[in-house]
This record gives sequence, structure tokens and C-alpha cells, in this order.
Amino acid sequence: MNGQAATESALGRLQAAIVPVTPFQQNCTLLWDSVSKRGAVVDPGGDVEAILAAIARAGITIETILLTHGHIDHAGGAEALKAVLGVDIVGPHEADRGLLEGIERQAEMFGVPGGFRNAYPDRWLKDGDTVTIGGHEFAVLHCPGHAPGHVVFVNERARFAHLGDVLFNGSVGRTDLPGGDHAALIASIKQKLLPLGDDISFVCGHGPGSTFGRERQTNPFLR
Repeated sequence: MNGQAATESALGRLQAAIVPVTPFQQNCTLLWDSVSKRGAVVDPGGDVEAILAAIARAGITIETILLTHGHIDHAGGAEALKAVLGVDIVGPHEADRGLLEGIERQAEMFGVPGGFRNAYPDRWLKDGDTVTIGGHEFAVLHCPGHAPGHVVFVNERARFAHLGDVLFNGSVGRTDLPGGDHAALIASIKQKLLPLGDDISFVCGHGPGSTFGRERQTNPFLR
């Protein structure tokens, strides 16, 4: 699931395409149903024109914008995209309210140029909630550590998850930013994610995806 190529074989009717955005090369992800052509944008951090172009190429209708957490590279383009698409912003957990309302300050802190806007979700998420993407139900897991309100989305039927910046291929989310907590992050991974099964594949916030089994066996942060 790299570049902007959809993968139907791995996920059945659920398709995914990645659009790298912002100077941080964050994996904005399009998820949709291959039959209805309806879906969601997950973590539109910026470069909204590139996201809109990818939506047009895929020929899909976006029903919602989902946020895993409140860092600039994941949420900085959410309000601009909402203004074009006219859909709700859903997530993350309300513990990230301060981060979302401080995105413009984050831009100043990181020294990245304009276009980033504070985000104001239409619906907060909590552990145990569900969201629907193109008719496919995803469980919401609150996984703090990288950010206080970080959530992940898991579709157990497709054995697929979107993890944001909790777990990476060979690494884990950084915890040196405001609200970070390394012990909480590792607990989120070991107690909520890995027990779901080694065969679950995932898209993460940066770089290539992986599977829970591979990370359980090879990720140095989980040993």
C-alpha cells in the first residue's frame, strides 16, 4: 500500500491508497469500498490539492474525515479539506483537543510555512466506539503514548488496521513531544494491538506498513 496504488487483493472490497503529504511525508490514507466507491480520508495533514487529486483519480466519494491524533502532519489540512468536501471531521479522542486547537502554533514551532489550520472535530471518539468506512465497520481503540488522544482503527474482518503514529515498521511513535509517554505507548501496543493477532496488516503514519506478527518478532522496541 505504497504510493497511490490501491490494494484490493489483500483487503477484499476494502481498498487503500496512500498520499504522502507535508514536509514530514505523512501517510494520508484513502480507504474505500471497491463496489460503492464510498470511503474516508484518514489524517489529511496538508497538501489538500494533492489529496483532492488522489480522490478524483480513484473516482470515490468521501463520506468522512478521520483523525488518529492532533499533530500537525496528521490534522493540519483537515479543516481545509472539510471546507471543500462538506463532510464531518471525526476523531481523535478528546484528550487531543489542545493539540488540535494549537496546530498553527505547531507550525511555528516546526518552522513549516502556512496552510495549516487548527482543527475542530464534529465528533470525538473514545475506546470501544466504531466508525464506518464505505460500509465497513472499524473498531476504535484509544492508544495514548505518542499523543494523549491517539486512536487507531481496526477492521478485524479484513485483518487490517490504521495505526497512525503508534506502531511503525521497525519502530514506534516518538514520545518526546508534549503529551508523550513512552510507557503508555508500549502498553497500548502490547495490551491493545498485538493481542488482536499476528496476521493483522497495518498502514502507519510514516513509511511502509507491516504486520503485527512481524513487529512482535523483529521490532526492537517490543522486545
